[in-house]
Amino acid sequence: MKRPPFRLWTASIPCCPFRQDAPSLIGFEYFRHGTLSLYAALETQSGAILGQTARRHTSAEFVSFLEDIVASQPSGKVIHVIADNLSAHKTKLVEAFLQAHPNVRMHFTPTYSSWLNQVENWFAKIQRHVIARGVFSSLHDLRAKLLRYIRHYNKTATPIQWTYSNPKRRIKP
Repeated sequence: MKRPPFRLWTASIPCCPFRQDAPSLIGFEYFRHGTLSLYAALETQSGAILGQTARRHTSAEFVSFLEDIVASQPSGKVIHVIADNLSAHKTKLVEAFLQAHPNVRMHFTPTYSSWLNQVENWFAKIQRHVIARGVFSSLHDLRAKLLRYIRHYNKTATPIQWTYSNPKRRIKP
């Protein structure tokens, strides 16, 4: 499933703080400063996130992110990258990178199954904590707040534990 880049919106009226007896308010007008793509890799054993922002979502930026992933890992370690079926993930540039780095293995989620990718849970979390109620004055401000959140998140990162508490509702073969 293709995930759109984060949209940068600035409210003309800042968010009013929550009160217990009234809903919060936000202005309906906004000024769009542009878009910013956020690449994120989740290390499943520790729960830590490696993040990088880019002005566009092209295969060149994706390969740059893959290079950062390889550089952050011990030499020769097998790296499994699970990605959605975005066309930027399947170009000749990406194929050339994979041939040059045989320890990097790409896996693609089936169409409409991006929820299977654990990093999608983290994207939902950053959406709730940073993006949804955020007011950003520029792309630089958005980038700074996203990367600050990632640094803060990594201080207490834990692996995702998938559980299903109601065995009666499981799909039976």
